[in-house]
Order: sequence, then C-alpha cells, then structure tokens
Amino acid sequence: MLDSYDRKILMLLQRSTEQSVAEIADEIGLSVTPCWRRIRKLEEQGYIKKRVALLDEAKLNVGVSVFMAVRTNQHTKKWAKDFVDAVNQIPEIVDVFRLAGDVDYMLRAVVPDIATFDMVYQRLIDKVDIYDVSSMFAMETIRSSTELPLDYA
Repeated sequence: MLDSYDRKILMLLQRSTEQSVAEIADEIGLSVTPCWRRIRKLEEQGYIKKRVALLDEAKLNVGVSVFMAVRTNQHTKKWAKDFVDAVNQIPEIVDVFRLAGDVDYMLRAVVPDIATFDMVYQRLIDKVDIYDVSSMFAMETIRSSTELPLDYA
C-alpha cells in the first residue's frame, strides 16, 4: 500500500527524473536516506518500471500520429501471438492496445508522412492476416501525458 510520501515521490518522478534525491526529499519533507530507500522500494515493487527520456516527435521527423483500428476474424492464440510478434517488429508502432467491443486492437504509429505510413501498413499486413484496418490521422495533439493519476493507488 502506498502512503502519502510514496505518492508524492511518484508524482515528482512522473514529472521529471532530473531532480536529485536530496531535492525530492526536501520537497516532500523527508531526509535523503529514507527518501532514497523509498524510491528503491518503489522500483523493486514495480511501481517504477523504468526511467526514460521523452523525445520530441517533430524534431525527430515522426510528428504524424496515425491511429489504426484493427479488427480480426481470427481469435486463436497462434494468431494473437503472430500479431504481437508483427507489431513488435515495426518500430513506428509505438502503442498497441487490445480492446473489448467492435474493434479488437488500437495501434498508434508515428511517421513523417502518409507515404511512410503506407509502408508501415504494408509491413503489418505482410506479417499477419487482418480482417479490417481503419486508419485515422491526428490533426492536432490537444493533450498527451505520461503522468498517471495516483489517487487510486
């Protein structure tokens, strides 16, 4: 169970991992050693999966987000494994969700342009049989966050 110190640590780390342990400890009202121990414990328990840098998609020339609604008429373990293997081999596909409802999977690919997206699409359908794909291009990103709500932890 997380206490208020743990939640504060997670909130600060979600916003930036650039702060030192001493800065985090000072901000939440703990001394350095107990704060460091809590961070290590949160990592060991899997609350903190990893620390990463968030990169600028536009500067890296992959500023076009394409959402792909995938439907399949094959619901076997083999097909699901083949699908997961296929999307894992395509680096432009950055998010994959299995859904309940009319759409089986929602993917997000990041590409520089429509022509590159078509190549991503062709690679995907070459690797796995898909019943239907509907693609939607994001016109504008209104909100995108990696910060999770901590009120439920």
